[in-house]
Order: sequence, then structure tokens, then C-alpha cells
Amino acid sequence: MRMRALGAAALATLAFAATACGSSPSASPATPSAAASGQASAAAGGSLVIWADPMRVAPLKPFADRFGTENGVTVEVKEISKDNQVTFLTASQQGSGPDIMIGAHDWIGNLVQNGAIDPVTLTEEQKAAFSDKAIQAVTFNGQIYGAPYAVENIALIRNTDLAPDAPASIEEMLEEGKKLKKDGKVEEVLCIPVGQKGDAFHVYPIFASGGGALFGTTSAGDPDPKQVLLGSADSVKAFEKLKDLGEKGDGALRTSLTNENYIVNFAGGKCAYLVSGPWAVSEVKKGGIKYDITAVPSFKDGKPATPFVGVQSFFVASKGKNKALAQEFVANYVTNKDVAKALYEADPRPPALTAALEEVQAADPDAAKFMTAGKDGLPMPAIPEMAAIWEPFGIAETAVVKGGDAAEAAAAAQKAIDGSLKN
Repeated sequence: MRMRALGAAALATLAFAATACGSSPSASPATPSAAASGQASAAAGGSLVIWADPMRVAPLKPFADRFGTENGVTVEVKEISKDNQVTFLTASQQGSGPDIMIGAHDWIGNLVQNGAIDPVTLTEEQKAAFSDKAIQAVTFNGQIYGAPYAVENIALIRNTDLAPDAPASIEEMLEEGKKLKKDGKVEEVLCIPVGQKGDAFHVYPIFASGGGALFGTTSAGDPDPKQVLLGSADSVKAFEKLKDLGEKGDGALRTSLTNENYIVNFAGGKCAYLVSGPWAVSEVKKGGIKYDITAVPSFKDGKPATPFVGVQSFFVASKGKNKALAQEFVANYVTNKDVAKALYEADPRPPALTAALEEVQAADPDAAKFMTAGKDGLPMPAIPEMAAIWEPFGIAETAVVKGGDAAEAAAAAQKAIDGSLKN
């Protein structure tokens, strides 16, 4: 998902508005549990509708057809626009939605608040089959609301002809990047998207290493929506770090680098370092670039550069017409290794299912490298209030990258967020 950041920002804003306006290793899919089989049998002769984005329709269809044959039902995998959370919410409220929806885990808070999805019933054995990070991401208010199938996070992708060694710190990376630029070997110190509206998703590891935070934490360690910290003293210092990296500083962060050109620039040899995710790899390979993948480095004396972790998931629609069938499919088909591998082959993001990841990484070491880079990452906050963060953060980032005052930018972001959350 090379447009992950801009898409997330736009979607989150829309989703927040919608919230405000409404209140196994086998060669075939896993054998259903006795309870689930009973539920599905009771629903035999019914139908099941799955909404999937274009990348997921073809790999899902054989499994959907098999599920239909085994259970005596009709299964339709319907293509919808990618990441269309708002369409799902609207259809759910109108009673015209699907039985199963595929989307990002950070939708969960908003979908639960709007009564659009049900908890997913997974056995302890099924839960243990996924990475801890994936299960953490789909857990909201102590309940699991999605069956995860893929994990994504950003990392540092390095042109090994230009930068043979992984930098130990942000400072070391910048020093080498500036030297390469001075020597005329590259045009950019670092390829990371900023654009005119900022990009919180990509810059967050740097912001976090600088001491910045979005929310405080509850006693359970979850993001606390009552403690928005973008205007805090520590976050101001983090914005000052971004300013130092900006257009009037080191020149690593530039508004001329956007989601449309930052990967292309790296693939064209115009920079030695790229901050991006698995979606960038195909373009990099097309460019013939020799590369390696490591974690985004931290500042020498800073906090860890924790990236956001996103988990793609299957949700059971609470207003679906056949919830028993939906639970059966999500709990006993999505949790199967073959489904996870088929989805990976269609869109190579590391599988959330450990058995599938182990097989995938044997042929694709990049998958394991991305997972290692994100092992200490922060699951994207799934609370509805996260929707209010994206745009103000982006505006503040752009302001400081252009040389604006960090304290003023942080205060303006805090004020905008507080205003949104009060409405």
C-alpha cells in the first residue's frame, strides 16, 4: 500500500466524521470446529457476502467457492474500493452491507462505536497461531474484533551500492546522506514523503525517537484518548527535531518529496535511503537497485524509533444477514495457512499467521526483515479519536519542515485536535 499514509489520513478524517454523525498446515482449509459446523449447517442454503478490495478478490474466490460447496451455501466475493471504511459504515447503517468486511485493524474502534462489527470467536490455539503483535492490534476493549491476515510496517530500505552498512543512528544516516549528495552521487539526503499536507505515518518513527507522543496511556497500556499529547513539551522537542531535519536544516525532510515520487526517486538511484514499507519493494526491484531492509534508526540519545504497525483483518459485520456463516468463515478459513499464503502471493505483505510467514520467508527474506524491523512497533491506535490526529499532525509537520516555529505548530495541532474531539 504505497499510498498508505495519505490514504489513512483521508480515510481517518472521513471515518471520524461518520462516527460523529452516527452513533493449519493442511493442504485445504481448516476443518471447522463442531460448534461452528453446527451453526453453519443450521444456515445451510443461505448466502454469504464478502466485501474485498481489488487485490483480495481473486485469491479469496477459490476458498469462498470451496466454503460454499462444503456448507451448501452461495458465497459472493464482491469487489469494492480499497480501504473504503465509510462505505461499509453507511451500508451497515442502511442494512445493505456485507456479512464480512476486509480492512485495517485501526478501523476497529470506529466500527465498534458505530455498532458495525461483532467480536470474532477464536480458540486459544487459533490465537496462538498468530504473531503477538497481530493479536494485540485486533484486540479492543479486551475483545478480539478481527481475524488478522497480514502485518505491515515501514522500515529503512538502503541502496547497498551507495550505503553498504546500516546506519547506527539517524545522525549517522544523515551524515552519509549529505556526503553522498555533496559528492553528486544522489539528489536527496533521504527519501521519505512529506508533501504539502505532511505524512504522520512515515515520519512517526523519527517523531517518536525525538520524544514525541500522540496519546498518554491507560492503566492497561492502551492509548488514552483523554490524554492527547501532541502539544506537550516532549512533542514540541520532537517537532524541533523535525525542523532540524527540514528544508532550512539538514534537508532530509522536504515537501517536494511526496507519496507519488519518493519511491520512484529511490528506485532511480536518487537517494541512498528510503523510509517505506513492503509496498515499495516491487518498484525498487524494477529499478535494479541492490538493497537491504533494517529498522528505522533512532537518534543517538533518543528514544526508540517505533514505527506504526498495521494489521489487515477480516471483520464479521454485526448487521450481516448470516452472521453464523460469517463467523465460521472468518474463524476457520481465514485462520488457515493456505488462505494466508494466497493473500500474500497476491499482495506481498508479511502474513500474520506464523506458519505462513515461516514458509513465505524461506523464499522471500524481505518479509522476515520487515517483521524484524517492526517487532517493537506500535500498533496503530484503533481508538476512534485517532481520526482527529492525522490532519493536524500533518499540518504541524509541514510547518516545521518549512522552518516554522515548533511550539506554535504543536500548539495549533493540539488546539485543532481538542476542538474536533469536543464536537
